[in-house]
Amino acid sequence: MSTENNRQIKLGAFFMIPGHHVAAWRHPEAEAHSVLDFKFYKKLAQTAERGKFDMVFLADGYAVSKRFPAALEQTVSVRPEPLTLLSALSAVTEHIGLAATVSTTYNEPFHVARKFASLDHLSGGRAAWNVVTSSHDEEALNFNQQVHLLHEKRYDRAEEFLNVVTGLWDSWEDDAFLFDKEAAKFADGSKAHTLNHEGKWFNVRGPLNVARPVQGHPVIVQAGASEPGKELAARTAEVIFTAWQTLEEAQAFYADVKGRLAKYGRSPDSLKIMPGVFPIIGRTVEEAEAKKRQLEELIPVEAGVSLLSALISFDLSGYDVDGPLPELPQLAQVNGGKSRFTLLKDLAEREGLTIRKLYQRIAGARGHREILGTPAQIADQLEEWFVSGAADGFNIMPPYLPGGLDDFVEFVVPELQRRGLFRTEYEGTTLRDRLGLSRPIHPASLQPANIAALS
Repeated sequence: MSTENNRQIKLGAFFMIPGHHVAAWRHPEAEAHSVLDFKFYKKLAQTAERGKFDMVFLADGYAVSKRFPAALEQTVSVRPEPLTLLSALSAVTEHIGLAATVSTTYNEPFHVARKFASLDHLSGGRAAWNVVTSSHDEEALNFNQQVHLLHEKRYDRAEEFLNVVTGLWDSWEDDAFLFDKEAAKFADGSKAHTLNHEGKWFNVRGPLNVARPVQGHPVIVQAGASEPGKELAARTAEVIFTAWQTLEEAQAFYADVKGRLAKYGRSPDSLKIMPGVFPIIGRTVEEAEAKKRQLEELIPVEAGVSLLSALISFDLSGYDVDGPLPELPQLAQVNGGKSRFTLLKDLAEREGLTIRKLYQRIAGARGHREILGTPAQIADQLEEWFVSGAADGFNIMPPYLPGGLDDFVEFVVPELQRRGLFRTEYEGTTLRDRLGLSRPIHPASLQPANIAALS
C-alpha cells in the first residue's frame, strides 16, 4: 500500500551493545565480548545501512552505579564514548545518519558545538545530536558536584545550552571560505560572526573554529516527554525518540507535541516523532514467544530490580519481588526521569504487575513498546501506529546483537518495502534529506543588521 502523500516510515537503529535486553549479554548468540570492539560496531552500522535505516543511534551516560553491587557484576556497564565511535563509523559508511547522545547538564556548549560540527563535516552531513539532561545522581559526583540539578533547572540550562550551540554553528556564513591563493584570502572576514552570548548559565563569545556544518545544523533529537521536555522539543527538536505502551498514549503525545509547533512558526513536518520499539521476531508466533521466554529466564533478580529502580528513581531492593510496587513518591518529588516514572507506575497499576513481572516486562524495552510476532505481524503493528497518527517512524531496539538487527533487516524491512511504507534506496545526500527536514537558513541572510561581524 501507499500512504497519503507517499509518507514513509523513518527508522533508527538503537545500538545498546550487545542488545537492549538487560540479559542480552548472556544470550548464546550475543557477542558480549565485543562491547568495545570497533569491528563489531562497523558490522552493525553496515547492516543497518544495508537495511536503508535513516540513522544509527547511541545512548550514553556518565556514571556507573554502585548502589546495587550484585547488579554491577551482572549487567553491561561499559560502552565507548559515542562521538569518538561515530567519527570512526563515518569512515566505513556512506549514507546512514549518525546520532549521538550528549548531555547538557555536564558539558560545555563550545565543546559540543565543535564536536558535532566536526562530525557533520567528516561524515558529509550525517550528524545528529540527541539533546538530553542527565537524570542520575551518580553523574554529579563525576563532575565536581555533590548534588544533581533539579529537574526544572536542568531543562532551563538545556534550553540556553542549545541556543548557544546553534548560535555557534552559525559563526560562519556558508560561503565564508574563499581559498583564494592568488589574493591570499582564505576567508571573508565580514562573514564571520561573534555570538557574544551572556546568559543565566553561560557566557560564550565565539566564533566557533569550525566552518558551518554541512547540514547548516546537525539534526536535533530529543527524548523528553515531561511538560518542560515537550515544550523544548516543540521549539527546537527535529526528531523525538519517545516511549509509549499503547496506541492511545502515543496518539495523544503525537497530537500534543505537533499541536505546539504552530506557535513557534513550525509546520508538522518539521518534527519527526519516532517511538522506541523492541521487536521479538520469529518465523512463527510460537518461535517469537520462545525467544521472549529465553531472554526472561536469563535475567538475574538483582539485575532486574536494579534496572527497574534506576528507571523509576526509587530503590526497590528491600521489597518482595513477588509483591506489588510499594507506595511511590509523588511525581513532583521525583528528580530523575519523570515521564518514565509515570509510564512504569501506570503500567504496573493498570495490569496489576508484581515487581518481578514488571522488571521482566521492561527488561528488554526498558519502558518502550515491545512487539512480538512474525515479520508480517511486526510490520502490521508498525503500520498501525504510523497510519493512525501515533508515529512518523520508529527507533528499533534489537533484543540482542547481531541477531536481532539481522532479523529485522532480513525479514521486516522487505515487508515494509513491499507495502510501500519504507524506502528501497536512499534519497539525497544528508541525514536532513532522508528525514525530509529543511536546512536551516543562516541568520545573516534573514536579519543582517542584527549580526555583528568581526573586524
